[in-house]
Amino acid sequence: MTLVSNDPKWWPNIEFFRVESYYTVASTVVVIYDWALTFEQEFELVWKRRRSLMSVLYLGLRYGGIVYSVINVLASIPTLSVTDAVSIVFDLEQWWMFTIANIILGVIMITRLHAMYQRSRKMLIFLVVFFLAVTITSGVITVIQSSHLTGEELVLSGTYQCNYGGNSLLLSATTWILGTVWEALVLYLAVRVAIKHFRERLSTGSIIEDCFTVLIKSHVFYFASFAAVASFRISLLSSNLPNGSSEGDELYYGASLIFALLQMFLLGPRLVLSVREHGTKLEADFDEAIGMTSITFQEHAPVSTSDMYCREAENAV
Repeated sequence: MTLVSNDPKWWPNIEFFRVESYYTVASTVVVIYDWALTFEQEFELVWKRRRSLMSVLYLGLRYGGIVYSVINVLASIPTLSVTDAVSIVFDLEQWWMFTIANIILGVIMITRLHAMYQRSRKMLIFLVVFFLAVTITSGVITVIQSSHLTGEELVLSGTYQCNYGGNSLLLSATTWILGTVWEALVLYLAVRVAIKHFRERLSTGSIIEDCFTVLIKSHVFYFASFAAVASFRISLLSSNLPNGSSEGDELYYGASLIFALLQMFLLGPRLVLSVREHGTKLEADFDEAIGMTSITFQEHAPVSTSDMYCREAENAV
């Protein structure tokens, strides 16, 4: 059912939706700009390489994110009229795209950790079981939310908005709490093995940046972004939080939207590109060095455990 009203009481809501649409467009521009910025890397490190599971996951995350962002822009256009059914489809698309993106990111994290732990079968089983428990629980919650979702078109002073109902903030926050537990566990395991690795490097007197440094750097940035998004989402349970009637509320929701898109569709793909780029650089350096006479004195040098760790991680992605 469509609600039509010219009542001035709706003006704060109209202003809120208008400003929110600006943030939506801004976040979409950032996602597309990052894709354009890294497309050369993508072409060299993904398209020109043999197809693998990681390549498929990368492409799904990168281009799925662009499609998701563009649909969000269309849904936020105040002059575009949509039916109640289309409103619900837009909202379902947002929920399920978030779920699918987080599953892809989880598989990427498992692959990275599996390589960092020298392809330990026990570690792989532990990570898969834990991730499945979190994902299945979150999936069930999303299904419950979806089944109760309602949508209504609002025509307010000549602008078109979508009003959603039936979703539970508590259930939504629960999925983010579960996601935070998973991400914190992954970060702990990554830091734990990285510290062991760095100690070994220091004991040999090597301070050259290797793939473990690249892995940890990209992971810390990713986790910090995820923690920011989760904090925004979980804090919606607070009764002191915004209701959409002030500039502070607009900024709050706008920041939440931008961080969410950047965490999944900008930092997510870079988890793959950063390691592949480092591996390519190492190969180039080795090819250059192999022509030097001095390399003959190093041909039979033992390969350190650290080097084996790095090769595992680079081959995995």
